[in-house]
Amino acid sequence: MNRFKLALLFTFLAASLLPGMAFAQTDPGVRPGPINGQALATPTNPLPLASVTAESPSGSLEFFQDGLNRFQEVESVANSPAGNNGLGPRFNFNQCSGCHAQPTIGGTGPANNPQFQVIANGIVSGSTNSIPTFITVNGPTREARFPFFFNSNGSPNTNSPNGGVEDLFTVSGRSDAGSCSLPQPSFAVAQETNNIIFRIPTPVFGAGLVENLDDSTLIANQTANLNNFLGIGGTFNHNGNDGTISRFGWKAQNKSLELFAGEAYNVEMGISNEIFTQDRPLPGEDQLGSGLPANCLNLSQNGYPEDTTNFAPTNSSTDISSQYASIPSDIVAFAMFMRLLAPPIPSPNTPGGAASIGRGAGLFTSIGCATCHTPTINSTQPSNFTSGLGSQPVSAFSDFEIHHMGNKLADNVSQGGAGGDQFRTAPLWGLGQRIFFLHDGRTTNLLTVIQDHASRGSEASQVEENFNQLSASQQQDLLNFLRSL
Repeated sequence: MNRFKLALLFTFLAASLLPGMAFAQTDPGVRPGPINGQALATPTNPLPLASVTAESPSGSLEFFQDGLNRFQEVESVANSPAGNNGLGPRFNFNQCSGCHAQPTIGGTGPANNPQFQVIANGIVSGSTNSIPTFITVNGPTREARFPFFFNSNGSPNTNSPNGGVEDLFTVSGRSDAGSCSLPQPSFAVAQETNNIIFRIPTPVFGAGLVENLDDSTLIANQTANLNNFLGIGGTFNHNGNDGTISRFGWKAQNKSLELFAGEAYNVEMGISNEIFTQDRPLPGEDQLGSGLPANCLNLSQNGYPEDTTNFAPTNSSTDISSQYASIPSDIVAFAMFMRLLAPPIPSPNTPGGAASIGRGAGLFTSIGCATCHTPTINSTQPSNFTSGLGSQPVSAFSDFEIHHMGNKLADNVSQGGAGGDQFRTAPLWGLGQRIFFLHDGRTTNLLTVIQDHASRGSEASQVEENFNQLSASQQQDLLNFLRSL
């Protein structure tokens, strides 16, 4: 048989015996368009409120706009013209919106990593600061953690768990940092000894609806989803103070948006606030050392907390409640911005067309993805902030439980009741417009995300195997559906 006939035979066999592989499935990539059906944010056109009329109640839009503005403020150590003092002594970035920028303010890390520009743009300077190798110009915006403290020889001490954030930069060398001189963490040693993990920013669209889900509603959804034959269990992380279900962060470690905002302000920017009232040393400085040196404390020269509610006199009334109007702290404004930020709205036809997206939605449920990524939970409790947050469905594609994800995704970091391989089911609303995926931003490809769900000890292994059994065209429909969200 000559080569021409062999080629014809191979073509016939490929078309007749392997029809599902005629076209390879691909991740369609970042979906264009607005995140929630509205124009993207500009200084004069803020993002819409979460399922609420702009003036219900009166003043809510102004409150939201104030939070949006503060979310974009650039923080300084001291003597900032805008009064945004308190940065450092250690930090990961100096602006909330810089890391929450994709596809617009309130999202996740952008394509052009702002952390890579910190030295070039003068945010930090001095010989003690350098760009860690895991921060690249077009890579994910990241924070770093060391799962274990180090032995004296530089090896990880697996009997001494760490897990705290190791801030990337210090204020050393800045003109407003005085004589404070701090080294960066030992990132090179951590990478050499495989004692480092990463986290990327989580989007906060629709966060007010998530915050307003009653525990009983989440428990009822859990009970319904336990009736599966996929090996999926799941549990909730709980707040250490009142014992209720926590739901924010990669391991659902934070209970409320105020707590979420306060922790980020202190950990990511080094700014002490009403919830976290002290300057934060690195875990090693705090637990194995003597804390921050005296010349690195109170750099803003205003005392603590650096971010707090301010009181401004309004009139000469003898009624104290009438004399003063409180100006909320930044963390309260941040929380209200996130609380009122509208949830994402999926596209009905992009990518791949409505028919493909519809088929993909059916497959999403039939192969078991929806067992953890619950498409819609009904419904939120009545809201005393605004009626628009009450009695609403939450179409976040998450059960807000923590699940064992196996050795491939395990980071050996425990937070609250979440162990080293447990993660909150990542909400998928808005997924179509994200660039980097999984907790550490290791990939931009949804196929890799799905594959990494399967490993030893993962509750999602059977679901991933079900995906592998789909034809190439079915897999493409599912990918189109995911990118439509």
